[in-house]
Amino acid sequence: MSTTVTSERVEQVVYKALESFGADPAEFSREATFEQLDVDSLDLAELSQIAEEEFGVPLKGEDVKGIRTVGDAIDLIVSRA
Repeated sequence: MSTTVTSERVEQVVYKALESFGADPAEFSREATFEQLDVDSLDLAELSQIAEEEFGVPLKGEDVKGIRTVGDAIDLIVSRA
C-alpha cells in the first residue's frame, strides 16, 4: 500500500463506515461513543474488516473490545498501521 496512513485519512474511512452502518453523521466526533451512535458489535467487526482492507491493519476481537469511542478506533488503526 503506497498511501500514508494519517489520522485524517483513517477518520474519513471510519466516518464513511459509520455512516454506512446507519449512524447519524451530525453526531460524529472523536468523543462520540459507539453506543451513542447505535453501532453494535457486528458493525465493529465490519469496521475491523474495512480497516484491514483500507490500511492493512488486522484488528482482532480483543482489540475491538477495548474501544469505546470513535477516537479510540481511529487511534488504534493509526497506531497499528
